[in-house]
Amino acid sequence: MPTFDIATIVKVFVPAVLSFTIGIGITPLLTHYLYKHTMWKKRAGKTGSEGESTVLFNKLHESREVGIPRLGGVVIWFSAATTIALIFLFAQVFPIPAIMKLDFLSRSQTWIPLAVLLLGAGIGLVDDFFEILGNGDHKAGGLSLRKRLMLVGLIGLLTGFWFYAKLDVSAISIPFNGLLPVGPYLIPLFALVAIAIYSGGIIDGIDGLAGGVFAIIFAAYGMIAFFQNQIDLAAFCAVILGGILAFLWFNIPPARFYMSETGSMALTLSLTVVAFLTDLPGGGEGLLLLPIIAFPLVITSLSAIIQLGSKRYRHKKVFLIAPLHHHFEALGWPPHKVTMRYWIIGVIFAIIGIIFALVG
Repeated sequence: MPTFDIATIVKVFVPAVLSFTIGIGITPLLTHYLYKHTMWKKRAGKTGSEGESTVLFNKLHESREVGIPRLGGVVIWFSAATTIALIFLFAQVFPIPAIMKLDFLSRSQTWIPLAVLLLGAGIGLVDDFFEILGNGDHKAGGLSLRKRLMLVGLIGLLTGFWFYAKLDVSAISIPFNGLLPVGPYLIPLFALVAIAIYSGGIIDGIDGLAGGVFAIIFAAYGMIAFFQNQIDLAAFCAVILGGILAFLWFNIPPARFYMSETGSMALTLSLTVVAFLTDLPGGGEGLLLLPIIAFPLVITSLSAIIQLGSKRYRHKKVFLIAPLHHHFEALGWPPHKVTMRYWIIGVIFAIIGIIFALVG
């Protein structure tokens, strides 16, 4: 359990406030650039996984597909990374105890999640530019889903190898039942989890939905890390939360911009690392709590998989539109109602996950 002193609490909350402030501050400049250079899809609509026209989806979203920029995820990772860099530099330039205690850039807890955050942001940024320009290896522009999954899987393999070889992690924690040794299989397991969580990034489809869901998830893991005395990791989650809240300020209906790949890939990859860090390295069960805490992402991904399988093997759809949040839109739910109810569900499952973490 952590020591609940003022310095520890400040170390977690100050970065969140600073990240939020930076995010709010850079948004007018980013917005001006995005609108000036028309950084959005040039043609409304999308096609399905087998090249078919998605008539119902295009009808619901034709007014939102064009005219609203992508790249809003820049607010999240830029404000988070800038906050981490500023605090680190201040601690080096002014090595007084009060400032040095704020520095949470550490090899054991924050180097890896920060690295994958920026790596995912960079890959997503390239994909977004291809999408905007309409140049890519499929009709909609951008990298194909297969290539994005391959890149995410490769990053997962490399990060899993780091956990296994450098951090000496060779088991996962089972709630109420000790450890499950997995040995070198941790490496492919890491890649599979990264791909699974990344696939839930398709939740970025309604104003405010993805931002709110990710904010809840990172807040929950920040609390878990705090109670496991992983204070640097808790501060990292808090700084991500601050960036997400700054993004969300401008993404609630009507959205000023969308998170897009540069945000969703960065967040899902760093979330995977956070889940593994709050597992055996933190003395908790962070990995197996992930399907609970990230339930909205999981159910979103599952709905798309179920729809695809049903169409391929049964030649009929289970949902009016997949993923699930668009199904609710097709039923007649206003977008803001879908968003609010997802937020509520997200909070409930995050609380359940925190309870399991504390009593497990």
